[in-house]
This record gives sequence, C-alpha cells and structure tokens, in this order.
Amino acid sequence: MSRVCSVCGKGQMSGNMVSHSHRKSRRTWGANVHKVKVVNKNGTVSSEYVCTRCLRSGKVERA
Repeated sequence: MSRVCSVCGKGQMSGNMVSHSHRKSRRTWGANVHKVKVVNKNGTVSSEYVCTRCLRSGKVERA
C-alpha cells in the first residue's frame, strides 16, 4: 500500500529521532490515510486512500 493521499498528495515525511542525550538518527512518519469509497467527478464510486485532514475538511464526497 502506498501511503499517499489521493486528494492532496500528502505522503511520507522524514526527520530526526532525538534521544535523551540529544543524539540524532533518521526516522520517518507515514501519512494518516484511510481507504474510503469516494464519489468521483463523473459519478462513479472508487476506493481510494485519503488522509484524515481531507476527510475532515470535506474535500472528498464519500459514498
């Protein structure tokens, strides 16, 4: 599964994992995406991965 939002394109981000002694190592964060049924522009229904921010803001019409 590609953890990328089909609406806004939000995907994996990277940064540093910082320990208590302030040593740094690389880590990644995955986007919070869910598989939902979406009504497309032509009226068909398809199953796509959408991030929770797009779901909450109403950028997609769920079926």
